[in-house]
Amino acid sequence: MERFEGDLSHLWKLGEMKPLHRLTWDWWWWLVMLRHPTDPTISRQLMVLWSTKDTPVIDVSGLEWKGGRPLIDEEGGYSVPGMVAAWWFDGEKMWEPIVRTPVQMAAIHSRHSLWPQKASAEPIDGSGAVIPICERDLSMGLRDDGSSFWLHLEADEKMIERGSSKKFDLEMTPWTKPMSTARWAHKEYAAGMGYDILRLHGAKVNGIIDGEKVEGTAYFQKVCVQAPSPPWYWGMLHANDGSYFDWFMPHLAPTITAKDDRPWKLRDTPHIAISPAGLFHDAQRERSEKFEKVQVQKIPGERCEGGDGNYPDAPLPVFEVKMWNGRTTIHLRAEAVSRAHWTFDQPTRGRMTSHLTYNEYPLKVTKMRIKDEIGVRTLKDYEWITGNGEHAWGILH
Repeated sequence: MERFEGDLSHLWKLGEMKPLHRLTWDWWWWLVMLRHPTDPTISRQLMVLWSTKDTPVIDVSGLEWKGGRPLIDEEGGYSVPGMVAAWWFDGEKMWEPIVRTPVQMAAIHSRHSLWPQKASAEPIDGSGAVIPICERDLSMGLRDDGSSFWLHLEADEKMIERGSSKKFDLEMTPWTKPMSTARWAHKEYAAGMGYDILRLHGAKVNGIIDGEKVEGTAYFQKVCVQAPSPPWYWGMLHANDGSYFDWFMPHLAPTITAKDDRPWKLRDTPHIAISPAGLFHDAQRERSEKFEKVQVQKIPGERCEGGDGNYPDAPLPVFEVKMWNGRTTIHLRAEAVSRAHWTFDQPTRGRMTSHLTYNEYPLKVTKMRIKDEIGVRTLKDYEWITGNGEHAWGILH
């Protein structure tokens, strides 16, 4: 592939649904997974989020952030009251947050008069950037010809003083058609609630971190959500041959009432799945498969959060996942090797506060079994598999 394909026209648009106060939440999200220098079973990972929320105020992991609504100009560019947030897992230690910066941002397409470089040819729909207006370069965008994304990030000064990496300059290029073709989905419910989501399931990554050349893969989402979200499990995996796996399980559980980020509450295990879904881009069979039957079980693992976590003695989870349809059944076991998390506390009606804890776990896949009409495959059929899993509890409204 010479460029990213699919419907990229929504990439830099906001407010395509009528906004709902306290509910509308827009973000761009990259998850980057870089080859580990000594251990191919895990990856170094960087997550970066550029977000804005239609709310008077919200507490983000102890930092008060005043949100608002984006403003649009006559050329379709946006002025966005937002925040850039990121964490970095260096393969041993989790640095969180490596960036947590409230900042005014510009989101513009490449035909806007403020776009700094004019292409020799007509730019593709979707080329543009989100540009935080600050002294550091925290920008991300798609080049005029759609050949690559860039991602620039500079860590917060206090994290640099503690020993974290400082400067990230990354380039994401297309991988395979199933991975690097944009997919856009839109759904509206009652009372104006709903969501928009644009995904790129995979891209190749090359870049430099503090002078060190790095390479790996990445996953991208651009999302607008304007509805309360119940707790969920989500995860994704990349394999060396260009295969992709994901699972998503929103669920009803006692954890919907949780008000803090403490892991392994007594109410943590039981859940009732709501519209679970899975996907497998099978590079070896040259086909993509969807799954409506998905099971996710979270159990305590042998690893603990350690000294860089909020709860050093808390076990990191292991995710047991099963997905099946009429042809293919996938069983996998993935162990969290670290934990990053964000807490959100938003004042709501009646002087109450709603809460969401959002956990992200770099994963090590320890078991894999794929059975279909042709045969059985296991971890031995892949040089490497890497990915990330999520578990969120509480409900924000």
